[in-house]
Amino acid sequence: MYLTVESLSSSTCCHLEESAAVEAGLEDRIPQKDAWKPFWARGVDMVGYSINGLRTSTLPFEETGTARSTQMVRLAFGREETTRLLDACKENGVKLCSAMAAATLLAARQSKKLDSGQQETYSVATLINCRQFLEPALDDHNVGFFYSAITNTHKIHGEEGLWELAKRCHDSYISAKNSKKHLTDTADLNFLMCRAIENPQLTTASALRTALVSVFEEPATYDGLSGLQSKAGVEEYVGCATVHGIGPSIGVFDSVRDGQLDCACMYPSPLHSRKQIQEMFDKVKLILHEGCNAAAKPDITAIWNTAFPWAGPAPTLIDLIGSDADAAADEDA
Repeated sequence: MYLTVESLSSSTCCHLEESAAVEAGLEDRIPQKDAWKPFWARGVDMVGYSINGLRTSTLPFEETGTARSTQMVRLAFGREETTRLLDACKENGVKLCSAMAAATLLAARQSKKLDSGQQETYSVATLINCRQFLEPALDDHNVGFFYSAITNTHKIHGEEGLWELAKRCHDSYISAKNSKKHLTDTADLNFLMCRAIENPQLTTASALRTALVSVFEEPATYDGLSGLQSKAGVEEYVGCATVHGIGPSIGVFDSVRDGQLDCACMYPSPLHSRKQIQEMFDKVKLILHEGCNAAAKPDITAIWNTAFPWAGPAPTLIDLIGSDADAAADEDA
């Protein structure tokens, strides 16, 4: 029996279109107008990605010539810690992913015994959920990994502040996203990754590392699941993926569960050791804590200027005690 297109309802047609979209590859789902760029620009970008891959630094490798598996360390924050961190991100005009990337870059730089001010270049891959940009658009109920990566490099000398570096990370990937790099460069990055898999020697120490760290633009959010989790008899769950093939040294899979930030930090073993990665994320947590504390300190000058705009700039100590006091002190001397 044959079913003609005319006999299908509109809802059935939509369902079939969505099914076809889900079965297609990510590159095939991107609208042509968003994926297109001149041939010469594609060539320039591919050369740029290749050169950046060769000049970026990585974490020290422990073992490079053995079979690998993916291991995990956890980075967890309490509800109050999470609130402070998210508030600090908002105050500094960055997303959580940028703060996490910046803290990881600083921790990586601190983990190396480098001279003060010595500069290294690190690469960050920010994963963008492309469901809304596809044709037809998909929602979160469509099962699959519909993410593309925006890769940015950052020069780190170790003396940057957390929020200064987080703003750089944020502005870099937002600028690339506004230029639709997450759509136009998908085919280029996939091509280069396939070539690297075929020729591992093209990567540092044949380790197939494409970035220092990958982060998701938005964390997964789970509210009210603790009761359901208990009823289902599930002790614990994480959202993660393997990274021991081609990928970053560290993949951060973050989620906010009932107001508490939980990060599954995946790494390839024995390329990196558990001790190495655990020490890294101990530093990451400390950097984030210190950054939140710094963000929480009140700016007295800003408060004065807001509360008393008619009084002019906030007074300094000499304004408060008067210049005559200095003159009198000089005479006494």
